[in-house]
Formats: sequence, C-alpha cells, structure tokens
Amino acid sequence: MPDAQNSGVLAPICTHFQENGDLDLDALRCNIEKYNASGLAGYVVGGSTGESALLEKDETLKLLAAVRDAAGAGMMLVAGTGAESVRETVKLSNAAADLGYHAALVLTPHYYRGQMARPESQLGFFHAVADSAKIPILIYNFPGVTGIDLPAAVVRQMAAHQNIIGVKESSADLEKIKSMICGVPSGFKVYVGPSAKYHACLCLGATGGILAIGNALPYSTVAIDRKFRAGDVDGSRQAQERIVEAAGVAPKYGLQGLKYAMDLKGFRGGPARLPLLPLDAQQKQEIEALFEQIEDGPCGAAPPVRGRPPGRPADA
Repeated sequence: MPDAQNSGVLAPICTHFQENGDLDLDALRCNIEKYNASGLAGYVVGGSTGESALLEKDETLKLLAAVRDAAGAGMMLVAGTGAESVRETVKLSNAAADLGYHAALVLTPHYYRGQMARPESQLGFFHAVADSAKIPILIYNFPGVTGIDLPAAVVRQMAAHQNIIGVKESSADLEKIKSMICGVPSGFKVYVGPSAKYHACLCLGATGGILAIGNALPYSTVAIDRKFRAGDVDGSRQAQERIVEAAGVAPKYGLQGLKYAMDLKGFRGGPARLPLLPLDAQQKQEIEALFEQIEDGPCGAAPPVRGRPPGRPADA
C-alpha cells in the first residue's frame, strides 16, 4: 500500500469511449495526467462509475494497465474485480495483482438474489475470494445497483478475515456508516461513496472516500478532505456545501451527466456506452447551470464553466 493510512479521496475513474464505442485510452491518459496534480490519493478502475458492467474482460485489463502506467508515484490503485462467481472474481483480482494494483474492490454478487441476500452466502463468497486472491480485498456494498444491502454486522464479521482490509459503503445511511466504523477492528478501512455527504462521513471517522464527483471536481473534492484532516472542520463543511448540488449529477443524470460535467470542467468525458443514451439539450442546460459557478483548481484557480464545452454542439 502507498501509505500507512490509505486515507483521502480516490476517484472511481470513468471509462472513456470514442464515438464508435471503442475504448479511448488517450482520453484516459490525458485525464490521469491532470488528476495526478490534484491531490487525489488514488484511483479505482473498473468500478460502477467506470461502466464496468458494459466492458469486455480484455478491455478491463487494458484499462488497468493504462491507469497503472499513467498514475503518479504513490497513488493507491484499486481494481474493480467483482463478478458473480468466486472463480472469475479471483481470476481478475489476481490479474490486477500481477499488474501492480494494491487492492481489489469486489461488488457483492446479486444475480441469484434470493440466495445471495442471505448473510451466510455473502460471507462464504467473500471468504472464498479472500482466501485465494493475491491482493487485499475491499468489500463493495452498493445496494442501489445490487438490491442487496450488507448489514454493518455482516461487514464486521468479514473484517475478521486477514485479507479483507476494508469496505466501500455506497449507501447514504449515516447511522449505518457510524455503526460500521465503530464496530470494525482498528485498521479496517471504511471508504464511503456518497459525494454529497463526504464531510459528514469524515466527522464519523471514515477512512476516505471513493467519490464519483472527483472525476469532474477533483480539487474541490480533495479540499473537503484536506481541510478536515488539517483541523479546519468548518472549512471542510463549507467546501462540501459548495459542491453539494453538483455532487448529485450522476445520481440524477447518470454517468452521461457526470461525463458531460467533466467536459465542462476541462476534462475529457465523452459519450457513455450503449445502452446508456445521450443527454438531451434540456439535461445539458441543467448540468451547465449546476457547474457554472463552481471553480475547481489549485486554490479554486480554474475559471468557472461558461456554456457548453468548446467544439461540442448543442445536440452532441
């Protein structure tokens, strides 16, 4: 691991596509070069924000290699490796280990929901993966996608396994997050996903955040974290308030909306992959209004967005 605490903000990297749907690794490298200077603690590749469900396995491996090669020194690298079977999850986790990744983020299996909703089934799955993986495991609890919400008590049981080192909790249930943080062993890492509540989660003792909005507003997101850790709790809260509405862009408009916000803020977002459909003109105008007054850069130096991205027509 890059440091002892592994704290801070990790960006769950968007996957970039050309207009024909092929991977755009040049856009990915361009963004990583900019992110390296932002203060982000690391990157998650092949997660939900990366459209992992729409990727082929060889594409995932290409993305893992490209981010590894472009990432700055000391960055924490996490690979999204969750699959429905133990066998496939271990295979991809070990491939990520061979590429030099520090941890694997493993989504709870959910296809056979009637069985997998049982705590003993999830415990069996994660223990089997952790037993065979050559890389530490982070549990990925995302009930909005899986329809299964791992209780804090189950996460505490999983935390006893020596190769399960943490969890990404994507629900916005602060009481649950508090219970989880208070109940896990010292050193077990609790990362959170709700970008609009990151400051509140830090106040509860979260290790860090894996925050989708970091793709479009990396400096602003890092500011919440850095101010808090420097003891400026009020400054951290104010930094959170500046982006709280913009942080809802992905939940409201989908990954298409997040990518459009990236275009607006000077990154390369581009299209989502089908079956995710393009934004309409009204949605774009609403996103432009959300981000217009948010300056993102060192000390807020980057200019606010003015209208649509250069070279992007209204109906692009």
